[in-house]
Amino acid sequence: MFHFLRRFTALALVLALVSSSHAAAAKKAGPGTPADKDYTGAIVIDAADGKVLFEDGADVAAYPASVTKLMNLLLCVEAVEAGKVRLSDTVTVTAAVSKMGGSQVYLKEGEIFTLEELLYATAVQSANDAALACAEHVGGSREAFVAAMNARAAQLGMGQTKFVTPHGLASPKQEADVSTPRDIATLSREVIRHPLALKFTSVKKRTFRQEPLLEMQNHNKLLWQMPGCDGLKTGYLARGGYALAATVSRDGKRVIAVVMGSRGIYGRQRDAIARRLIGEAMPKAAPLPANLLPAEPEVEHAIPVGAEAEEVLPVEADEAELEASDEPPMVEFRLPGAKPAGKK
Repeated sequence: MFHFLRRFTALALVLALVSSSHAAAAKKAGPGTPADKDYTGAIVIDAADGKVLFEDGADVAAYPASVTKLMNLLLCVEAVEAGKVRLSDTVTVTAAVSKMGGSQVYLKEGEIFTLEELLYATAVQSANDAALACAEHVGGSREAFVAAMNARAAQLGMGQTKFVTPHGLASPKQEADVSTPRDIATLSREVIRHPLALKFTSVKKRTFRQEPLLEMQNHNKLLWQMPGCDGLKTGYLARGGYALAATVSRDGKRVIAVVMGSRGIYGRQRDAIARRLIGEAMPKAAPLPANLLPAEPEVEHAIPVGAEAEEVLPVEADEAELEASDEPPMVEFRLPGAKPAGKK
């Protein structure tokens, strides 16, 4: 009995010391921790000159998931600008495209859409089937397009990035795309050089096909939450958490923020971190050259400054579906006090 009490006392002392150590570390980390550190890596850069305005774990490898679609979009836009393809090109859905899972627009083999429609589906709905259809059309094949993605990444100096898909979706048994916040920021800075790319990433809502009609809604909630946000892309992979590449242009300045490896439910914490980092970095950014300034963004649908977004989550979330998806279930945003659609 004596030995048991002695061991119990020793264990209690160890636990107390550990608890005290954790408390001290939390106090040292400051308010908001660990919520403010819900990521494996994050970075904010000035779009004008690429200067790093904030970084924390920016070179830690992580899974970009659907943020991978930014490279897909870049290659497609560059091909259009080079005259290799046209937005009006018709694309016939292949069997491989029709079998894609995760976030999609449910393309069926033999359906025909324009490249422009499929790029909207890729950027707004984060549709894996549309992304693959674009890749096959522009690259000739999935394999050739992925090779082109990696070649372009090398040209941009994205030394820690390896693409294995044109869309970012990978099952638990498949190899997944890998990158870092710094590399994704580099990619994002190249993407925003193309107004055509921002034309797709800035869209909040859009319909796809007429029969059956599909109403797409952008997964990037910062488009609603932050005036001046016109992109870029969100992502989710069960093994790697939530990722986001976002850009905001305001008062003649533009910043790019990348957050990867967030585990907060439905990407809420990822988005909150990005909003905070962008808000803190914007005053430090340099004015953009006049030729890079975008048109004044439409902000009438944005949440007013000072108002918090109230998230309305689905009553139930299918965890099995979430595990197999590269995007979380859609989350509706409304202002405090507003009633959700269909309720009185």
